[in-house]
Amino acid sequence: MATLLATPPEWPRITLGAVGQYDPADGLAGAERAGAWAAWRQALAADPETLVALVRRAGLRGRGGAGYPTADKWRVARAQDDPVRFVVANGIEADPGAFIDRTLMELDPHAIVEGTALAAYAVGAHDAYIAVNAAYGVALERLRAAVVAAEDAGYIGAAAEARGFDVRIEVRPLQGAFVLGEETVLLRALRSDRGMPDQRPPFPAVRGLDGHPTIVNNVETLAAIPWIVRQGPEAFAAAGRGGLAGTKLVQLSGSARQNGVAEVPMGTPLGEILEGVGGGMAAGSVLKALLVGGPAGGFLPESALETPLDPVALAAAGAILGSGQILVVDRRACIVELGRLMERFMSDESCGKCVPCRIGTRRLFELADRATSGRPRPSDPQLLLDLAADVRDGSLCGHGIHAPNPLLSGMRYFKDEYDAHFNAGLCPAGVCQPLHVTTVATATSH
Repeated sequence: MATLLATPPEWPRITLGAVGQYDPADGLAGAERAGAWAAWRQALAADPETLVALVRRAGLRGRGGAGYPTADKWRVARAQDDPVRFVVANGIEADPGAFIDRTLMELDPHAIVEGTALAAYAVGAHDAYIAVNAAYGVALERLRAAVVAAEDAGYIGAAAEARGFDVRIEVRPLQGAFVLGEETVLLRALRSDRGMPDQRPPFPAVRGLDGHPTIVNNVETLAAIPWIVRQGPEAFAAAGRGGLAGTKLVQLSGSARQNGVAEVPMGTPLGEILEGVGGGMAAGSVLKALLVGGPAGGFLPESALETPLDPVALAAAGAILGSGQILVVDRRACIVELGRLMERFMSDESCGKCVPCRIGTRRLFELADRATSGRPRPSDPQLLLDLAADVRDGSLCGHGIHAPNPLLSGMRYFKDEYDAHFNAGLCPAGVCQPLHVTTVATATSH
């Protein structure tokens, strides 16, 4: 079980609001006492347009990384002249080492099931899927139990027709690569097709699963909707900082004093998260950088600790919100070597459909590999920048678009370290072991 980190008492608890108030293994009664399914009954008493308008006023944006306005996506799906529509909750969480979604699915499965049902009601979908990483055995068991309990209570399923709306929810385990985080790849995986992204537009909200309008929302996004319905959109909008709405689950790991998952207001500065949630740096460690956004994220230096938890601000700084992972990097680490590792992962996880990502990420890794093994060429720094631009601008989906981030952010903020590797064949951190080649005079034979 993941560690839930304590947060300042003035910070709101929205997504994790019911966590600890009921035991997911005890059935529906405990979840209902904690507030589960009250929002469903409230929403059904109104109409779908009212629910969409409420979510729009709340300012809820996707928590899976893209940050797209949830209500806008719903409106597009509702506007389609197609009686068949789908909702897909994305709980794949393919980032290595990530456990934010798993924590939420294990500790409050009813929030996700209820949020999925609410999204289905909003767009008029009678079939929904909760896609879960097949390795998350406990999450799968608890989500399935929550679905069955909701069906037995007549909230969802065929028995729900008496309430005015029926939706069938299936919990679907999936195995796959990192690229399953991209929504069109996820939809292909649900139909057992090869995991490759589709050209967009049209977006899934127009033409998705089986050619029908499909809403794909991260499980964290959907888990916030019942709270918004119960507490009101104004309360959610006010929970963030700097004009941002709501909260975000983040995961601290690495050299922080405390590692785990925490719910923080959107717009909270990274430095405040590190100190107020992570307890600062671990004993004997000195901060060098934060890798924000997972393997496709960016390395931000100590001078960027005032950057708020905001997709726009993070993108401007060279990182992404991504899965919400924040890796705390100690000064003893080598940023070039870490960038090489991230680029190797992104290259290995490329689906191979488009050339800029399939070939470009491998070449980026090779450039970083030459630098960390003492084999750089004079043209490598500029080649890395040019190639990164080509990969970013020419890739089909977010995998390739964001793949160069670790190397580009490293060159931006840790130029001296990159220069030492590229120009002098040295590693200031003493992590890499470059090959030092010297000229040896040919011995004269006698």
